[in-house]
Amino acid sequence: MKFIGAHVSTEGGVENAPINANKIGATAFALFLKNQRQWVAKPLSEASISAFKTNCEKFGYTPKQILPHDGYLINVGSPDPEMLEKSRAAFLDEMQRAEQLGLDRLNFHPGSHLQKVTEEECLKTIAESLNITLDKTKGVTAVLEITAGQGSNVGYSFEHLRFIIDRVEDKSRIGVCIDTAHAYSAGYEIKTAEGFEIVFKEFDEKIGFKYLSGMHINDSKKEFRSRVDRHENLGQGTIEWDLFTRLMKDPRFDNIPLILETPNEDIWAEEIAKLKAMC
Repeated sequence: MKFIGAHVSTEGGVENAPINANKIGATAFALFLKNQRQWVAKPLSEASISAFKTNCEKFGYTPKQILPHDGYLINVGSPDPEMLEKSRAAFLDEMQRAEQLGLDRLNFHPGSHLQKVTEEECLKTIAESLNITLDKTKGVTAVLEITAGQGSNVGYSFEHLRFIIDRVEDKSRIGVCIDTAHAYSAGYEIKTAEGFEIVFKEFDEKIGFKYLSGMHINDSKKEFRSRVDRHENLGQGTIEWDLFTRLMKDPRFDNIPLILETPNEDIWAEEIAKLKAMC
């Protein structure tokens, strides 16, 4: 079964995310667990936690249908000691919030080397950060998102993701999220039928579908191998509709949250309905 949704608003509290997801016909959703552009936020209240769980139950959302995303400031691969310490503290807080809400995964961008260390050193720091965080939490999988490789971001190749996974001590709590726009911009030719099969065969060989914990379903404003991260609404970018049809018909992508992060949220309900009709 395909779980299809979008990254919905939590305005007024996290408990509103499942309500907002239901309004657009979503069978999955993503959310921020706190303000994504702040380092520190007040703790989740018991009332919000309880209401979130109640609303998820009311609208039929289980943890495997929900893919929370951490904040944008966090860089658990930072070469700067002060920034790394802040990032690790913030990431731990995000993982603990997911745990409090009864969620079983947290999606995050691996990190950036900021032109100060090698990619390998950055990847090792990310793995170390994950080991520290996983040791202090339970029940929540850290989900590495493939990046477009913009700027000094790492995580733009299957090899990068595998490198991190190999160094994570608890393999049962590490996962991967494929963002279609990021992968395409990074140089994975998923647009054509032939390219789609080649890329996901490589993914299975180098990482394995057992690690696939979610996907971001986005078209791209930028061209193939541009290394630029710019999302577009489905069918309006350089990837076009055929890829999304293939994803919907492929059972390898069943039973994980498939999340729209397309820029025009006014047509999310329409995009979700189109994707559902393809299944």
